[in-house]
Amino acid sequence: MNRHPGDIVESKIKDLAYDGKAVGEIDGKIIFLNAGLPGEVVRARITKAGHKYDVGEVVEIIEKSGERVPAPCPHFDICGGCTWQDLNYERQLYYKRKQVDDCLKHIAKFEKVDLAETVPAPNKFHYRNKMEFSFNTDPENGFVLGLHRRGRFNEIFDLNECYLTSDKVPKIVNWFRTFVRESGMTAYDVVEHDGFLRFLMIRQTQNTDQIMLNIVTVDGNISNLETLLAEVKMRFPEVVTVVQNINNKKSNISKGEKEIIHFGDRFIEEQILDCRFRIYANSFFQTNSLQAENLYRTAFELLQPNQNDKLLDLYCGAGTIGLTASKMVADVIGLELEPTAVDAARENAKINDIGNATFYTGLAQELLNKNRDILNGVSLIITDPPRAGMHKKVLKALVEHNNKKLVYISCNPSTFARDARILINSGYSLGKVIPVDMFPHTMHIELV
Repeated sequence: MNRHPGDIVESKIKDLAYDGKAVGEIDGKIIFLNAGLPGEVVRARITKAGHKYDVGEVVEIIEKSGERVPAPCPHFDICGGCTWQDLNYERQLYYKRKQVDDCLKHIAKFEKVDLAETVPAPNKFHYRNKMEFSFNTDPENGFVLGLHRRGRFNEIFDLNECYLTSDKVPKIVNWFRTFVRESGMTAYDVVEHDGFLRFLMIRQTQNTDQIMLNIVTVDGNISNLETLLAEVKMRFPEVVTVVQNINNKKSNISKGEKEIIHFGDRFIEEQILDCRFRIYANSFFQTNSLQAENLYRTAFELLQPNQNDKLLDLYCGAGTIGLTASKMVADVIGLELEPTAVDAARENAKINDIGNATFYTGLAQELLNKNRDILNGVSLIITDPPRAGMHKKVLKALVEHNNKKLVYISCNPSTFARDARILINSGYSLGKVIPVDMFPHTMHIELV
């Protein structure tokens, strides 16, 4: 039976998809739903009818699952931040492990894998050290500052509470919203390319309790800036620096073409294992500091470094992995595309008095191709690529030196599975795979 948008149907949820959507089935045809947990029977409205599958929105849960728990956040029903808050945490770990297992079996075609249980997060809530809030103008409520509505990227709701970050961050957001409304500053409109305020990014370290405010705007002056800074210092003493990033482009991103320091040292410092790291407004840094320590410990346990080893740190960013490993090995070589990240890595090496780490700027595939000496003497490799995985030329270079022990950290099980198959077909063997839950109450999973 063909269905059409607007039709109301009933379906039993049988699984959760990799992107967190619920998977149901009606008369042998798959339907992807925006809500629902395995075992539940739901009533849904068809929003898209396709040849192979349908898409729908749940309008009623007829039979609830025993895996369902009350979501504590008052914004849960509308917020896109943490869509699994209503799923028992132990089952979250199960489904995340299942995501990894499915990718390894279906993409990499591995029949048997030593796949560990998911490493749980030490903090189930209030774990993020970075949040990006958007400014917008709502037809009903006027000026708003908060997060995106679930499934509606162009709509922002006023955020009053948040279980992803510390309780200090929503207090800053609520105060900032009031200040802006009274100052008369306007929200940027990405369609009309008009307005001033784009984002409020807040970074807060978990081990040192320092806060940075990054106000992202188009070119111009912040109204009542002196009053704003004075009130920030008085109300929120944990805020140690305030910066302004200027982005005049139509692209709706928080990284600016220019940065202005309004007070403080432009950075905050976080402690990871026995190293301190400076974090700038646009630095990449693991967003869950406490679980990042567990992630790195897990990687080092698999790597088993010793004082005679030379470690190659691919996609090294600000050097967090290589520098925390530096005392365990003879030398560290880090490769990273972003010049600012390499500058930060060198600075982090200096403030930690680490003298056995060298960092190179450029595309990993070009650095490995042009400077073959980089791999000379390397006995251990650790790679933590972006979601797209490793470039095929990087894989080729690693295959040519496949006598090295390689530990792969991935935030995307599907690209990891693709790359793992290429490496194994070329002579590597797959050891243990360990999922690590960096982002509780979301569908995202990291692995080592």
